[in-house]
Amino acid sequence: MKRRDFLYLTGLGLGAAVLPGGAFAKDIPADAPWTTGDAAIKKQMADVALNAAKSKGATYTDVRIGRYLNQSILTRENKVQNITNTESYGVGIRVIANGSWGFAATDILTTDNIAKTAALAVAIAKENARLLVEPVQLAPQKGYGEVSWQTPIIKNAFEIPIKEKVDLLLGVNAAALSGGANFINSSLFCVNEQKYFASTEGSYIDQDIHRLWPTFTVTKLDKATGKFETRNALSAPVGMGYEYLIPDKSEEINGIFTIYKKRYNMLEDAKLATKQAGEKLTAKPVEPGKYDLVLDPTNLFLTIHESVGHPTELDRVLGYEANFAGTSFLTLDKWQSRKFQFGSNVVNFMADKTQPGSLGAVGYDDEGVECKKWPLIKEGVLVNYQTIRDQAHILGLNESQGCCYADSWHNVQFQRMPNVSLQPGKTPLSVDDLIKDVEKGIYIFGRNSYSIDQQRYNFQFSGQLCFEISKGKITGLLKDVAYQANTQEFWNACTAIADERDYRMGGSFFDGKGQPGQVSAVSHGCSTARFNGINVINTGRKI
Repeated sequence: MKRRDFLYLTGLGLGAAVLPGGAFAKDIPADAPWTTGDAAIKKQMADVALNAAKSKGATYTDVRIGRYLNQSILTRENKVQNITNTESYGVGIRVIANGSWGFAATDILTTDNIAKTAALAVAIAKENARLLVEPVQLAPQKGYGEVSWQTPIIKNAFEIPIKEKVDLLLGVNAAALSGGANFINSSLFCVNEQKYFASTEGSYIDQDIHRLWPTFTVTKLDKATGKFETRNALSAPVGMGYEYLIPDKSEEINGIFTIYKKRYNMLEDAKLATKQAGEKLTAKPVEPGKYDLVLDPTNLFLTIHESVGHPTELDRVLGYEANFAGTSFLTLDKWQSRKFQFGSNVVNFMADKTQPGSLGAVGYDDEGVECKKWPLIKEGVLVNYQTIRDQAHILGLNESQGCCYADSWHNVQFQRMPNVSLQPGKTPLSVDDLIKDVEKGIYIFGRNSYSIDQQRYNFQFSGQLCFEISKGKITGLLKDVAYQANTQEFWNACTAIADERDYRMGGSFFDGKGQPGQVSAVSHGCSTARFNGINVINTGRKI
């Protein structure tokens, strides 16, 4: 499928129907692409909403005009299983009236309908106000005028022909099968969010955001016993263009396998995964007990996401997510004490919405707040949370931290996780340095199954590859490994972190939250870290 076919078949080819005779129909030809260059037209649409809401009694209004493109390509062995292209285009209008929030959205972008949608949002706010206990308090926010931001991509994934992407995935599958894999599936997910934000505070913000995730699962079967093992891709989802899939630089880590820090060689990873899946079939089962763990960023990112990212979301702390996703053990009293020892003194976590190449990197959040970074955990102590404009006053902050996001124009924006990353060690320290002092330990790569309680406290995580460490040396693969701890004891057991030379990002491409449910994408960076005396169980033992 050509790019033009993808862009127009589902949405823009219906432009005359979407804009039937309104003030904007004459400005947008029915077959014209809607690009970031159309800011003047989007500003006109936004002004219609802003003026209409004000005339109905809104004291604050923000408008999000969005075009969301999603593409997924799924393959298995020598076949393409599915190719999906979706496009969504519309406007969401959020207001405050009588001290309460109201929201409405539409995909019929005529002058009259945008104005009616704004009026509906105000009417909803006024109805909500009848049940209001406390009026909305918004943190101050300056207007930025007309500004823009774009993910700094080299190759737009949506401009790469479908055939080229399919050929890459089928080539990856062929390499695995020729290497002895019994099964393999591979996938590529591409996202482009073209978002325009305007508010009564004077911001008109045009953003073009790109994300990409290549992944696979290799399966190796022992036909004599019927047992099988798998190894998933060690790729990271990224806020980059298709250039991520053009290998650039690699390095050997302990002679075990090749890590790709800036680019990802999917073909080589599949070949290696096939070999390692076979080795896992004959790996030694782990003996339960206490071990020192050396956790690679491909594994540790998920533990960060679940045990640090989620419990520092202020809406969870306040109980707003209790019905769906749970609460947080990091209650306000722990933050107020300024001495809650979340982790050891080498543990420092930063929230960062600006990190290049990350999934969460944007110029401005969905409330028009310019993005930044700030500490969450400093030398092991809880010092902050993640907030948006109507939460900032709870912490005594005079501004939002820019954590507001909606996954579509038709969903209301709310608090979502920024990139949350463990800072590298401050003194020179390599992965070899971490391992050489370990008497009895396990070196773990890749995300696998996990479980964590609703307060994000007690957890269990496993990995794709688990290597035994004995007397400072890596001795071979182990299987059926999972580590258990509670969040506080785990991060207090962190004794050493490799320096910035080893720093890498992992991430979650489809992180769910809210009712109705929404997804967001967020990265977590870290260097390899060591945790002493962690409980390890054998997940393969029969009861």
